[in-house]
Amino acid sequence: MNSTTATAVTKPAQETTMPPTTRPAATASAQATAPRRRRRPRNYGAPGQGSTWLISTITLVALLLLWWIATGLHWIKPLFLPTPQATLDALIGALHGQTQGDTPLVQHVLISLSRVMAAFLLAVVTAVPVGLAMGTSRLVRGIADPIIEFYRPLPPLAYLPLIVIWLGIDESAKVTLIYLACFAPLAMASKAGVRSVAIEQINAARSLGASNWQVIRMVVFPAALPEILTGMRIAVGFGWTTLVAAEMVAATAGIGQMVLNASNFLRTDIVIMGIIVIGVLAYLIDLLMRKMEQKLIPWKGKM
Repeated sequence: MNSTTATAVTKPAQETTMPPTTRPAATASAQATAPRRRRRPRNYGAPGQGSTWLISTITLVALLLLWWIATGLHWIKPLFLPTPQATLDALIGALHGQTQGDTPLVQHVLISLSRVMAAFLLAVVTAVPVGLAMGTSRLVRGIADPIIEFYRPLPPLAYLPLIVIWLGIDESAKVTLIYLACFAPLAMASKAGVRSVAIEQINAARSLGASNWQVIRMVVFPAALPEILTGMRIAVGFGWTTLVAAEMVAATAGIGQMVLNASNFLRTDIVIMGIIVIGVLAYLIDLLMRKMEQKLIPWKGKM
C-alpha cells in the first residue's frame, strides 16, 4: 500500500516536471516579451538647440581645403576659379589701392556700406509703420497690399532704368533701388507679426480699459517684434544682393562697382575677393542683428 501510494505520488510529479532543455527557450521568450527600457533623453528643449560654431568651423575649413586642392591640382582653370593665394594677393593689392581709379578697398567698403545702411534705415523707419498699419487697419491693407505685392517679385534690374529716368545717376538712384529691395520684406514681416498676436492678449488689454493706440503700443508691437526683427535680417540681406545692381548706375567706387569692373577685364581673383568681402560684411551685420535680437526679445523661442 505504501509503495503503490508513493509510486502514484511520484508519477504526476515526474510528468509535470519541465524538461531541462525547454528552460532556456522559455527564458528567452520571457525576455523577448518583457518591455524594453527607454533611453532617457540627454537634454530637454526644442530640437536643434545648441551651439554650432564647431560644425561651422569644420565646414569652412573643409571648403577652403577643397578649394585649395581643386585649384592646386588644376582641376579648374584659374580663369574660372583662382587659387586661394591669388585671391589673397588680390585682397592685399586692393588694400593698397591697386584697383580701378587707385581707390583703396577700405574706401570701396565704406561707400557701399553707407549706401546699404542708409537705404536699410530708411526702410525700417517707413516699412515698419506701414506693416503695422496694414495689420491693424483694413483700409491701409487694402491700399498698400496690392502695391507691395505687385512690385515685390520684380527684380531690381527691371525697374532700374525707370529709377534712372526719374532720379538721374547720382546717389539718390542707388539708395532708392536698395530701399525698394528692403522695403517689401520688412513691411510684409511687420504685417505678419501683427497677425500672429494672440487675440486673448488684445481682449485682455481692452477689458482693462486700454485704447486702440495703447493696444498697438503695449500689446501688438511687442508681440510683433520677433517677426519685425526677422524681417530686418531678411531686408538687409536683400539690400546687399541689390548692391551690385545699384552700383551699375554710373558708380565710380563701391564693392559692387569694383566687382563689375574686374569682370570686364576677366580679373576673376578680384571678383572672388569682392564676393568674399560682401559675404563677410553681410554676415557680420547679421551677427550684430542677432545680438540685438537677443537683447530686445530674450523670450523668443522660450514660450
